Amino acid sequence: MELRPVFEATRQASRTLASVAPASTDALLRDLADATEAHTPFLLAENARDLARMPTNDPRHDRLRLTAERLRGMADDLRNVAALPTPLGQVLAETDRPNGLRLTKVRVPLGVVGIIYEARPNVTFDSLALCLKTGNACLLKGGSDAAFSNAALLEVARPVLERHGLPAAVATLLPPDRAATAALLAAVGYVDVLIPRGSQQLITYVRENARVPVIETGAGIVHTYFDETGDLTKGQAIIHNAKTRRVSVCNALDCLLLNEARLTDLPTLLAPLAAAEVQLFADEAAHAALAGHYPPELLAPATEDHFGTEFLSLKMAVKTVGSLDEALDHIAQHGSRHSEAIVSETPAHLDTFLRAVDAAAVYANASTAFTDGAQFGLGAEIGISTQKLHARGPMGLEELTSYKWLVRGDGHIRTS
Repeated sequence: MELRPVFEATRQASRTLASVAPASTDALLRDLADATEAHTPFLLAENARDLARMPTNDPRHDRLRLTAERLRGMADDLRNVAALPTPLGQVLAETDRPNGLRLTKVRVPLGVVGIIYEARPNVTFDSLALCLKTGNACLLKGGSDAAFSNAALLEVARPVLERHGLPAAVATLLPPDRAATAALLAAVGYVDVLIPRGSQQLITYVRENARVPVIETGAGIVHTYFDETGDLTKGQAIIHNAKTRRVSVCNALDCLLLNEARLTDLPTLLAPLAAAEVQLFADEAAHAALAGHYPPELLAPATEDHFGTEFLSLKMAVKTVGSLDEALDHIAQHGSRHSEAIVSETPAHLDTFLRAVDAAAVYANASTAFTDGAQFGLGAEIGISTQKLHARGPMGLEELTSYKWLVRGDGHIRTS
């Protein structure tokens, strides 16, 4: 399929969004939320067609799966985005120059945003909502694993867009094949920025092959450091929540770093994980502390490969460290700059960890499960950036804007 006409239509559609009033966009998003809930049986049936093609033990299965509750959550996210103030037109800076020119720096849309994602149908509506709210058109390139689900969501959205006077091209779903991916990566002049969401393999491929700008949303190799003054009750809850709330998401815990002074507390600390049947890969000291206290079929010696692995399943590594500095060194070597946490009752240790860890979100005595656009008050998210240019962490409305300078004069000319 020749996609250049599709890209041209989306580029043209992005220009029409400049004249849409924020209140109209908000009404559209509320209507789309209602339509999502009204079409729940249809959306679940199409999602079931995708699920039938994926083994249940595939780590992506949970991300792919839609339920009535998750669809209500998607609808609520649409309403949350509608309720947020628009960043468009926000004045970032204003100054009068000595020569009489007035300069105003204002937020504007990026233009056309391309999103490449795998088995995550929720990304379809998150992207659509955030892009429309910020005046951006979007090119959605979902994976073949979620082809039926993504097409169904756009089928629900299309009449809503039309009722509100917008062309369908403001949110275009591309074919779920590799040829479409290649075309999108090379869409110079049509796409202003690409945002990949998915496995590290996908993200690396996009970064290395794109000819248009990319905002990298990296894999989440997530650590929690439990230090010598960590509260056992807090630690139990934080570790259990971060590991088991949803194992297939990028903010799920992958490695517990334990101060060696707390080895005797390790069986108690991880008892909730045993009940959840989490398989542990423990270093020598941690393995010895857990032996006889943790189900033997769920306990194995760690190898070096287990540290720095994003498991996306009920698996976790355990590493014993001698100090906060050693924990920081381990995170610097094996982390992905996504989300990292410390459990401690020592203020100086908390401050050092928060200051020294290089990650998009750094937590003190809280679960990394909170790294999420909705939890951060952004309404929804289009991705979690692990890079440092333009955006970092959960990306909401402001991160989908750029700015331009408005220069007002009165016949000014430059003479020098």
